[in-house]
Amino acid sequence: MLTIYGATIVTLMMLFYAFESRSHWFTLAFAVACLGSAAYGFLAGTWPFGVVESVWSLVALRKWQVVRLR
Repeated sequence: MLTIYGATIVTLMMLFYAFESRSHWFTLAFAVACLGSAAYGFLAGTWPFGVVESVWSLVALRKWQVVRLR
């Protein structure tokens, strides 16, 4: 089940990232998917992956804020 979750969340990340230019909501969805990917990393026991994805989520949230306010 963990592998299916990981594959699904990474696929969603890729799709949301690809559609970021269409709407700022895809940027927010990407940030949430990054958090899901971080959870996967921690659950899988690969904490460095979890930490990097957590930081990436913060970067995406900041980008969403900037884009949304424009």
